[in-house]
Amino acid sequence: MTTVTVTGLTKRFGAFEAVRDLDFEVTPGITGFLGPNGAGKTTTLRILLGLIRPTAGAATIDGRPYAALAHPRRTVGAVLEAGGFHPGRTARRHLLILTTGAGLPASRVDEVLDQVGLADAAHRRVGGFSLGMRQRLGLAGALLGDPGVLILDEPANGLDPAGMAWLRRLLRDLADQGRTVIISSHVLAEVAQTADRAVVISGGRLRYSGLLDGLAADGLEAAFLRLTEEAPR
Repeated sequence: MTTVTVTGLTKRFGAFEAVRDLDFEVTPGITGFLGPNGAGKTTTLRILLGLIRPTAGAATIDGRPYAALAHPRRTVGAVLEAGGFHPGRTARRHLLILTTGAGLPASRVDEVLDQVGLADAAHRRVGGFSLGMRQRLGLAGALLGDPGVLILDEPANGLDPAGMAWLRRLLRDLADQGRTVIISSHVLAEVAQTADRAVVISGGRLRYSGLLDGLAADGLEAAFLRLTEEAPR
């Protein structure tokens, strides 16, 4: 069981305060990380993944910052955008390069391609992939290390209804295995069908952290709008 903990997290870019004094904990299961554009979600996730440093506070995985993890790819898998692929490489080649860089067994490549439904496209060049296929490939890369934590930013972007239903089932299966899954999304209807818990931020500050049922008594959209309106920085 892997826990993600954010404590007193603050990040300033010059005079702009992107997040301020955030405190929340994410436990195994599926957590929707919600907020309007500019709320500070991406900043928080980038700090958690060690891509930027906080001004104050900490974001840790089982008590350790990302940089201190002994085997980061085996602990955390992340998809922050459906990009970063060389268009001339095949899906399989892209994943093989990732396994080499992370010290993971090459056997994982075919396993994750099958897991995300891309086995038949393994030898196709990524440049010809649709956005939905790129999302699946990004997810395959995140799963290579069989991590206990998954961090996914808009994972349903580009997926058709069948793809969204597939993603929902996959994430539930992963959560049922005891993994901690964090989904940042603007598709509230999909989050309502998928998540167990929610963390809502707006204006860089925490607005809610708890069970989704406690947030959505009057509907997730209504609760979200109520929590995020008039949220000055």
